[in-house]
Amino acid sequence: MVISQLIGGLGNQMFQFAAARSLALKRGTTLSLDISGFAGYGLHQGFELKRIFDCAAEIATAKDVRNILGWQYSTFVRRVLSHPRFAMFRRNGFVVEPHFQYWQELSNVVPECYLVGYWQSEKYFADVAEQIRLDFTFQIPMNVLNATLAQKISSVNAVSLHVRRGDYVNNPKTTATHGLCSLDYYSDAIQHISQHVPQPYFFVFSDDIAWAKDNLPIEFPHQYVEHNHAGESYNDMRLMSLCRHHIIANSSFSWWGAWLNQSTDKIVVAPRRWFASETSTQDLIPRDWQRI
Repeated sequence: MVISQLIGGLGNQMFQFAAARSLALKRGTTLSLDISGFAGYGLHQGFELKRIFDCAAEIATAKDVRNILGWQYSTFVRRVLSHPRFAMFRRNGFVVEPHFQYWQELSNVVPECYLVGYWQSEKYFADVAEQIRLDFTFQIPMNVLNATLAQKISSVNAVSLHVRRGDYVNNPKTTATHGLCSLDYYSDAIQHISQHVPQPYFFVFSDDIAWAKDNLPIEFPHQYVEHNHAGESYNDMRLMSLCRHHIIANSSFSWWGAWLNQSTDKIVVAPRRWFASETSTQDLIPRDWQRI
């Protein structure tokens, strides 16, 4: 069994699932998801993965986790052993992502394993991308408003543009980690798209639409998508994926909105700087996307 510890928003959950799903497929074994970390979790929308997608995974029980981790099962011990300085004390099946870059050794871990990390690179699942896209098939029918917007998206040269603010602005710790995409980034990205896409029509997605309306310099036809909130917010990702081209934020949410677009001629513009720190993101952005 492969067990993946899930935490974070929908985009993070998708990365954690995809890396573990790829590993389980290669091993010919089952995949389970440890969602115990969402108990009392107050950020984002909690555990969303299986509500939104038809993904092949069970929910791990406490017994499942204990069978792999043994005495290292307790939340406190796991938290301590996740620190790099205690790596030598982990059981073989206790696998913690050692750094943000792609870690090639994941494919060599023992068959019975418990994965802790964010695993934010397409390289973990690129060779099973078709299956991952099937796993991430939206299973809830669109409401009338989203279905109407989807029709409009299909009728124009649609470009999704995502502005992530929310906790990036309101949570000091998150702000210090991620930072914000600048207005210069969006201006340059819009210019890049306009030079390569005839008659672009921008669909703006954001958790702070009021800010986007007041600040974004869009001189092309555009529409603000502002009706998907709370438990319906995943529909923004769904609508992003229907666009032909993309300007993403430093956010896994819009990363997936762009990745789920299967078009081979899509243009995806991503920020050159993903974090406020100097963390290397060389493996985060697929090679055929543009960084500005």
